[in-house]
Amino acid sequence: MMEDALRAFKQRLLIENQKQNLISRQTADTEIDKHILDSLALQRFLSLDSETLVDIGSGAGFPGFILGLVSRETSVTLVESDQKKSRFLQETQQALQAKNIRVVRERAEALGQNPQFRGQFSLCTSRAVARIRVLLEYALPLLKVGGSLYLWKGPRYSEELSEAQSALALLGGTFEQVYAYSLCESETRYIVKIIKTSETPLKYPRKIGIPTKRPL
Repeated sequence: MMEDALRAFKQRLLIENQKQNLISRQTADTEIDKHILDSLALQRFLSLDSETLVDIGSGAGFPGFILGLVSRETSVTLVESDQKKSRFLQETQQALQAKNIRVVRERAEALGQNPQFRGQFSLCTSRAVARIRVLLEYALPLLKVGGSLYLWKGPRYSEELSEAQSALALLGGTFEQVYAYSLCESETRYIVKIIKTSETPLKYPRKIGIPTKRPL
């Protein structure tokens, strides 16, 4: 069933991408497989059963939609502000009857100040969205104290972590560890794990656009 759902997702993405350019139109079938495998890498290090997960900047569904498809006991909230991408996610969620997945078309800064979302999640994921210090301001307000943030990063993750020390201290986060893994036996990739150790001050996140323009 899991494999059938992943195949159905991939087929819908290939078809819709030709109409809407959700990812590069030159993206080959094998490249989508690579995106799926990269999304599933988190399962090498973590069991997602019965968690509440929020995925920031879900795009065409990586990693949040994929994780939701293979972890049907996990409640997954996909945050995507782009209209065409969020519509694709919503239509795919309905077509695949993935009842554990919901799509929210909104900016993360707005959700972080919304009582219905602030402090409501045990896990947060994000892949290829922004530098770590920016993502911390998006993500930590959404997590419960004790919750974990997982960020897909390239080989320069240590540089991003170094510049994020001030943001970690301000927002109530602590770096825990980095998971390294190989993708298709060629590239080494990394998932950075950060724990929310204390409540995030209410003034964060700041207004929409400010975390990117003036990172902490």
